[in-house]
Amino acid sequence: MSELSLHTPDSLRSRSEVVAASLPPLMADAEQLAATVLLGVHGRKRAGTGDEFWQYRPAEMGDSYRAIDWRRSARSDGHFLRQTEWQAAQSVMIGVDDAASMTYSGDRSRPSKLRRAQTLAMALAIIAVRGGERVGLTHLAEPPRGGQAQLLRMADALMDGAERPEYGAPKPQIMPAGARAVFFSDFLGDPSAIETVLGRATDRGVSGALVQILDPVEEAFPFDGRTLFESMSGTIRFETLKARALRDEYLERLAARKDALQEMTRRTGWRFHVHHTDAPAEPTLLWLYQALERR
Repeated sequence: MSELSLHTPDSLRSRSEVVAASLPPLMADAEQLAATVLLGVHGRKRAGTGDEFWQYRPAEMGDSYRAIDWRRSARSDGHFLRQTEWQAAQSVMIGVDDAASMTYSGDRSRPSKLRRAQTLAMALAIIAVRGGERVGLTHLAEPPRGGQAQLLRMADALMDGAERPEYGAPKPQIMPAGARAVFFSDFLGDPSAIETVLGRATDRGVSGALVQILDPVEEAFPFDGRTLFESMSGTIRFETLKARALRDEYLERLAARKDALQEMTRRTGWRFHVHHTDAPAEPTLLWLYQALERR
């Protein structure tokens, strides 16, 4: 197919139809996943400005006389203040690696790494929006926003069928100071790019998490005998007659990459988590929900 034909109205229409067909299932999966982790209004569970009651606390020296809850205080010998939940809107920035390597799945019964990343990303966004927070995608120039319309914009952007490089790396366009961020990727590309992004984010007071998504085949390396290895884009090919002989070295390199990512997050105060596409998504979403909580 020529380069010119890639931009014909027919091919663009076909790609749009594929994206449009994928968007409803993605949102349905994300909604269902989010519902398993969060039901009802999300409170930050910190004292501050808000409308929802959190707790009473004993009055202390310096508290305003008007702040005392006299009805509660009348039921005891002391004076008590009524505190509300801290519900100030925060920004949660989400990055999803859509490189060719992320489209891999070792079995048709499993989602690709990309689809699992998209589902987790949208479920996290849904939870944040329900909690009154702003969300955005790191690769877009638009600032984070709240509301259902923003969720649909994000889902549409995540499903965009643009051409992809072999391996990806976070390339944030916007990172509001003090925001929280999550990057979903297999992190099999250049690790220095990841280190640079984490350093810059930390300098802006941005905290968050890296979620490495891998297919179980990538963890087990179950190959033996003559094997042809080919990258997802087809640009890299390697054939061997003794695949099993490569297993130990491969697993050592994968373990070293995980250790490097763990060390990067340790130095910057971020968190690191590995998710496998044959495992349920709920535990990882719950881990993220807890990891991003401001305590």
